[in-house]
Amino acid sequence: MKILLFQAAEFAFSDDHETLAPARGPARIVALIHAEPNDRADQARVVRKAVKQIKWLAGKRGLEHVVLHSFAHLSPNKAPVAEAGALIDALANRLEGAGYRVTTTPFGESLAWRLTVFQEPLAKVFISID
Repeated sequence: MKILLFQAAEFAFSDDHETLAPARGPARIVALIHAEPNDRADQARVVRKAVKQIKWLAGKRGLEHVVLHSFAHLSPNKAPVAEAGALIDALANRLEGAGYRVTTTPFGESLAWRLTVFQEPLAKVFISID
């Protein structure tokens, strides 16, 4: 699994590419998730490590909201669609169980989105879980 994490001051998404309502609400972690073929074989370990990284970054700013977005552009190795969706669902369930408010963008849809990231270097983190 590859994950690109952002501490986001603003995040909005829409499947209507003409309009994108302004984002309101608290800052959040936005996780762009790329599932790879071997992730499903050791799903529990992969999800546990991903949750640990998300919680670590969220804790740096006290963020309680997480957005999970399937993003199959971080590696040429892609998991089958059904497996990628199952991994994101498992990740969402584990984060919710840890007390986070989780939003999952519509899986497999092309979305318009706006992302405003905090300035410091730690607000942008790439994670590779092998």
